[in-house]
Amino acid sequence: MMKVMKFGGTSVGSPERMKSVSALITKSGEPTFVVLSAMSGTTNSLVEISDYLYKKNPEGANEVINALEKKYLGHVEELYSTEEYKQKTRDFLKEEFSLLRSSTKDLFTSFEEKCIVAQGEIISTNMVVNYLQEIGVKAILLNALDFMRTDKNSEPDPQYIKKKLTAIMSQNEGCQIYITQGFICRNAYGEIDNLLRGGSDYTASLVGAALQAEEIDIWTDIDGMHNNDPRIVEKTEAVDQLNFEEAAELAYFGAKILHPTCVQPAKYAGIPVRLKNTMAPDAAGTIIDNVLVRGKIKAVAAKDNITAIKIKSSRMLLATGFLRKVFEIFESYQTPIDMITTSEVGVSMSIDNASHVTEIVDELKKYGTVTVDSDMCIICVVGDLDWANLGFETIVLEALKDIPVRMISYGGSNYNISFLIREADKKRALQNLSRVLFQNKTNER
Repeated sequence: MMKVMKFGGTSVGSPERMKSVSALITKSGEPTFVVLSAMSGTTNSLVEISDYLYKKNPEGANEVINALEKKYLGHVEELYSTEEYKQKTRDFLKEEFSLLRSSTKDLFTSFEEKCIVAQGEIISTNMVVNYLQEIGVKAILLNALDFMRTDKNSEPDPQYIKKKLTAIMSQNEGCQIYITQGFICRNAYGEIDNLLRGGSDYTASLVGAALQAEEIDIWTDIDGMHNNDPRIVEKTEAVDQLNFEEAAELAYFGAKILHPTCVQPAKYAGIPVRLKNTMAPDAAGTIIDNVLVRGKIKAVAAKDNITAIKIKSSRMLLATGFLRKVFEIFESYQTPIDMITTSEVGVSMSIDNASHVTEIVDELKKYGTVTVDSDMCIICVVGDLDWANLGFETIVLEALKDIPVRMISYGGSNYNISFLIREADKKRALQNLSRVLFQNKTNER
């Protein structure tokens, strides 16, 4: 069985890092499928180019293109040791940057923007494959645009991906390293597009599921998913193992290392996902699989920029269809709800996208008195939080006894209990939870 390895932009962010990644992916000597992001900073430059072109400023776009080209030509000199591969990569880059410059002369739409943004991954994968071939590795580049596709709902099409990728792999048997681009794809109409949520992680998960891989390794610049936010709390530790559901909860509620949807294909295919650190490759990292470790709290995460909305209506709350009408207002403005609590005369909800909060509040006022609390934060505690585990919720509440709590959500999932607090109290809450749950070791039963 084949292993799938994905490396983010920081992991391939310089010629030195590309060499390190090449050493990692060839270390086992076994056939390996590798998904690469664009070099760090490249996608931002490509978005900047697109922004200039939207604003009909080709001069500004050309300045960024020229700077980016100069940067990459410098990378060529550092990455390759033979003139053959230096020239091969220069010729490739010349074509790439000619393509970018041609975009400054035509009508610019979202289609052209997606074509431009896709070039970051195309460049990084070509450079790494050229380097591997230069050092004698039997490596091949598989164009993600030949097999990665979304359907008419902009969701990945797993049947199409599996059919196309299986055929491509059978035509290219005998290689040690197979490399493709993350993030980019074609849509149902054959146009260049991207996977949006989860990006390159999503690509790796879809590829792993299509190939029935042994394992999917997501390599970043941190050694796994930590039990708390290391930017705020000292002495955090990487969590050894998470269930897919636990990982999704942590990702949704603030653990930036992983997007909550990107591991779903791996989950459904029963393929474990391991989070690894390219800067510390020997660290064990975090394994995510379908195993649930009973009776243990695993980690804490925080989600910022939350707005709480409360609607109070003694005459409407118990009326048939009241909650449906409230939810339809949020749906009409494409604003998801994170948390919800209800009482006999009121309902409180939290959202993380306040771009339409004024319009939402105006419509909610048809049904009751509305109050809004801004600058809030959701604290999420994740683990085996089945209601039969006596005392877990008490331990968590004890850690937050000095923190004003606006809302509590418990019971919607067996894997988390969430608290809505003020952002100003976030640091103290995370530190208290870390001390009580992990340093005092009161998170097990």
